[in-house]
Amino acid sequence: STDLTSTVGYDSIIQHLNDGRKNCKEFEDFLKERAIIEEKYGKELINLSKKKPCGQTELNTLKRSLDVFKQQIDNVGQGHIQLAQTLREEAKKMEDFREKQKLHRKKIELIMEAIHKNRNLQYKKTMEVKLMCCCFLPCGCTQPLLHLPCLSCFWQLFLKLAQTKSALEDTDRSYQQSVTTMEKIREEWQNEHIKACEFFETQECERINYFRNALWLHVNQLSLGCVQNDEKYEEIRKSLEMCSIEKDVDFFVNLRKTGSLAPAPVVYENYYNAQRNVTPARSPAPVPISRRGPLPTPTTAPGEPDYATVDGYSLV
Repeated sequence: STDLTSTVGYDSIIQHLNDGRKNCKEFEDFLKERAIIEEKYGKELINLSKKKPCGQTELNTLKRSLDVFKQQIDNVGQGHIQLAQTLREEAKKMEDFREKQKLHRKKIELIMEAIHKNRNLQYKKTMEVKLMCCCFLPCGCTQPLLHLPCLSCFWQLFLKLAQTKSALEDTDRSYQQSVTTMEKIREEWQNEHIKACEFFETQECERINYFRNALWLHVNQLSLGCVQNDEKYEEIRKSLEMCSIEKDVDFFVNLRKTGSLAPAPVVYENYYNAQRNVTPARSPAPVPISRRGPLPTPTTAPGEPDYATVDGYSLV
């Protein structure tokens, strides 16, 4: 603006800087809220893995796989809690950066406020002196000297004219001094304004760079969490690959078996005719149990993928 006392441009810069500081505060609050969510989710996963039954009656290799599964889910929960702590640390760093910029900027703003106040006061004073100088009219000096009624009136008017001329010269000198002072203040304000703008520009560049890097780091932390979680899930998949259907079935059979001989056949006995009781007789030897055939192969429903093949069996 060409108006010397206008602060429209300066106010726009300050407003933009305030908006940038507000944006940093919003991202800081976002990180804090995300940390609360991550911590809550991690604790829920840990409680789920410790308190919720999940295949607790399984045996042998599948039981070991389930134990690995629950342990890795617990580890995933711990990872989310650690991520929550990391996010809180990043939010604290953003807060420290924001407050540091605010403190440095406040010093410049105080200097500029003082200069603006001094400039406006001097400008007002200069305009008041200028107005007096421009509007100064010698009162009573417009009467023609030749039409004065007497000589005493002439000398009175002459004395008044001399006083007015002296006052006018004093006012003009005061006006010149005010203009000179105003120019010095204007130059000082202009120099400080340029310095302030350069400082604000540097600070804004630092803020944008820091904000961008903070966003980048946040996304990297989330990606790292996903990679670490997938490594934990991979441990579960490796454990499932060691799961054997035949071993688990054999383990159950050996654990719960009641013997290797089948019950003897039930024969008819005639209690009414003693002579006929001699003919039928029990089989003297128990019937041995035949070895069971091969285990059936699990089938996959149409459209469902085979996730793994273990010991010749398809686990879906």
